[in-house]
Amino acid sequence: MPSYTAPVKDLQFVLHEVLKASASDISGYSELEPDFTAAVLEEAGKICSDVLAPLNAVGDKEGCSLENGVVRVPTGFKEAFDQVREGGWTGLDMPEEYGGQNMPYVLGTAVGEMFSASNQAFTMYQGLTHGAASAILAHGTDAQKETFLPKMVSCEWTGTMNLTEPHCGTDLGLMRTKAEPQDDGSFKLSGQKIFISSGEHEMADNIIHLVLAKIPGGPDGIKGVSLFIVPKFIVNEDGSLGARNGVSCGALEEKMGIHGNSTCVMNYDEATGYLLGTEHKGMRAMFTMMNEARIGVGMQGVAQAEAAYQNAVVYAKDRLQGRDVTGVKNPDGPADPLIVHPDVRRMLMDQKSFVEGARAFILWGSSLIDAAHRANDKDADGLISLMTPVIKGFLTDVGYAMTVEAQQVYGGHGYIEEWGMSQFTRDARIAMIYEGANGVQALDLVGRKLAQDGGKHVMAFFEMIKSYCAEQKDVEGMEPFIEPLKKASKDLQAAGMFFMQNGMKNPNAALAGSTDFMHMMGHVCLGLMWARMARASLDALASSPADAAFYETKLATGRYYMARRLPATALHLARIESGADTVMALSEDQF
Repeated sequence: MPSYTAPVKDLQFVLHEVLKASASDISGYSELEPDFTAAVLEEAGKICSDVLAPLNAVGDKEGCSLENGVVRVPTGFKEAFDQVREGGWTGLDMPEEYGGQNMPYVLGTAVGEMFSASNQAFTMYQGLTHGAASAILAHGTDAQKETFLPKMVSCEWTGTMNLTEPHCGTDLGLMRTKAEPQDDGSFKLSGQKIFISSGEHEMADNIIHLVLAKIPGGPDGIKGVSLFIVPKFIVNEDGSLGARNGVSCGALEEKMGIHGNSTCVMNYDEATGYLLGTEHKGMRAMFTMMNEARIGVGMQGVAQAEAAYQNAVVYAKDRLQGRDVTGVKNPDGPADPLIVHPDVRRMLMDQKSFVEGARAFILWGSSLIDAAHRANDKDADGLISLMTPVIKGFLTDVGYAMTVEAQQVYGGHGYIEEWGMSQFTRDARIAMIYEGANGVQALDLVGRKLAQDGGKHVMAFFEMIKSYCAEQKDVEGMEPFIEPLKKASKDLQAAGMFFMQNGMKNPNAALAGSTDFMHMMGHVCLGLMWARMARASLDALASSPADAAFYETKLATGRYYMARRLPATALHLARIESGADTVMALSEDQF
């Protein structure tokens, strides 16, 4: 069975030596001293390695079951959920007034990676709750916050988001779920939602559904959508639970992965709901939850890649297969370990360089969220808005590919269920689809985010890279990082110029290259992260640290990314500049 070890040292490195968190003037960051964050991460790591990781295969094998309207979760999940709740992990970065610990989002993200890596299906129960609570925090009335948030922050009550319907996925303007106004100010919701993660289960006393629906007489399409709070049990004025609401689980989806999470078909039969935010502005409120979820989903891609990589390394060191072409390395054995072979090294280096670069990218993005929310930094808000589709789309596309490479290290054993590697691949696959399929993320990036605020944020990103390269160009040891980063950035700018010159007269010319652009930008972001980590490592080595091997390993891994992964930007640019003609060449009947 696969194992998991929390990457506390690497998380600490990014937080303190790359981001220099405790030196930041963002509110709450002064508390993020290395000793404090180490204690938090180590404690979280223990519950992830000792409690959640052993349940990962259990959840995958058993799945959830629906019995007379009640969803049963896999063996051990409820006890583990109680343990997570009792440890206060569900409210780590939520406001103290509602029972949270008010830690910065960046620390919550670091902890969240470990939870997702150890058991993604399990962690989704609390993750969806966090997102729903964030939406109520941002858009709810004082009464709604007081009623729902304390129990949701503690995960005594869990939460969901209900968007998709059988006939409409991304195009939410087609939804049919209706919300009829009542004399007391509430609404009666009727309709069906599908693919609802954590929609029904036995681990919480109540489930608070956030449901998109249309109020009759409102505008057509997406402009007529409103968001509602629909609890599984009605909450009485004194906070106690009352009657069962008109919401039920009609079926459980049979899925490729995340079997331990209850993905439900939810039926609403005149269920009582309460408007969250403003009528017909439901997407504005829902996007508070969706944008947070997209960062979290990007993190899931990295987390699954990390867990898969850890096990692939162990296997590559233990499995004896063939001889090293440069000379025998294991003379006392019948063969050398797999890890001596260059192509196995290539797969492991792909994984290692991606995971560590992506981890830094996610944590940097999380620090931008903190700057936006805690310091009202408008530039940081614009930059993370630009980066969100890249974090979600690129990191889950590549994270999935890295789980496949980890599986490949095992050869035939990677395809056999008893080794457990296929679960990482199957669980990672959904991250490319939910919270907006990755093609939609690419369209959002190219069609909306590049031009946002007159292109201010993408230009600021290019200037950030240019300035960093200028600052570091004469630093000894930085050349293998700066020159490739400059080249990749120029490729990315050339792609943006192609869109500007061709997109207006032929929108397909831009949209046909949107996924390539998203991947280009992802590579450039990881290149920037590796350059920053390289500088931090060089600075550390200058002081002759006791753990010099850690920093030397970091530099070698970064050099691999810059030499072997970052040049992909040239391929993506060539594809983009080929335009849309070959993509759109066939008529529909030729497919």
